[in-house]
Amino acid sequence: MKKLLLSLVAVAGLVYGAKAQTEKGNFMLGGNVGVNSTKVDGAPKADFSFTVLPSVGYFVGNNFAIGTAVGYEYNKTVSEKTKDGAFKVAPFGRYYVGLSDQFKFFGQLSVPLAFGELKATDANGDNAVKLGTTTKIGVEVAPGFAFFPTKKIGIELSVKGLSYENYTVKAEGTGAKVKTNTFGLNADTFAPRLGVQFYF
Repeated sequence: MKKLLLSLVAVAGLVYGAKAQTEKGNFMLGGNVGVNSTKVDGAPKADFSFTVLPSVGYFVGNNFAIGTAVGYEYNKTVSEKTKDGAFKVAPFGRYYVGLSDQFKFFGQLSVPLAFGELKATDANGDNAVKLGTTTKIGVEVAPGFAFFPTKKIGIELSVKGLSYENYTVKAEGTGAKVKTNTFGLNADTFAPRLGVQFYF
């Protein structure tokens, strides 16, 4: 009888833990790290990019969190003889909908901002010369699913979804600006992203 009672308490604790992860007053800590390398025919070296973007969020209500991600992104495109690096900030709001005790659907609205420099390189991707400063301002809606194997860990699979980005390059010396606006919802946009969040 004692063993049965302890088992019931343990199961109840696990169920409560899964539900309590997204309750008001809790925090989530996570982020993503991405690395990509692509070799274009004819280019002497591969194009290379990486992103480091840790994030923190606070549940202001049950199943609703606000927070921000802060990090750095870098792209070296040898095939186009350019490279750029940028400091990135991405405030967000996220809402969860419970599908079961361990699975939840979520939608996230974020406003990514990035500030950096664009440089020209030689054919090997070396000897960079600054072309100007860059600014990216965007809006992104990202749906996804979270799986909770324990009460403190959530494993996520999400897609970029619908996005808009304004990209501005301010030329070094002259100050002339070139702006590009991008609105995306296509096959390339739906590259899946895997992440881990810690809840406490």
